[in-house]
Amino acid sequence: MRPVDDTTPFAMTTEWAHAFAREWIASWNSHDLDRILSHYTDDFEMRSPFIRERMFDPGGVLRGKEQVRAYWANALQAVPPITFELRSVYVGASSLAIAYRSVGRALVTEVVIFDSAGKVMSGNALYGANDS
Repeated sequence: MRPVDDTTPFAMTTEWAHAFAREWIASWNSHDLDRILSHYTDDFEMRSPFIRERMFDPGGVLRGKEQVRAYWANALQAVPPITFELRSVYVGASSLAIAYRSVGRALVTEVVIFDSAGKVMSGNALYGANDS
């Protein structure tokens, strides 16, 4: 994982973080892969236990939009379609955690770290109990 650029940190506000989280959820619910990927840097890293389980990478890490595009394109084909409901937003320094419910699937917290331009450079999906 590349380090956070501490020389020009992203000045996140609570309002910006909540607006980002709402747009992030809306982009997933739109099932528009380009809209989803627009939130990320070209070389971002994504971590998820599902990456490992679905044999995309044994370490559970994908690097760059092209690798993640294939993984997320597959996820967007799920039946029933992916639907997220925002539960909470936790604001950090150049980072935030988006807690959401993946309807019919699981409770999830996505921790994202931003570059100095406000684009996600690293994401880590953490899964809780099944939502059945």
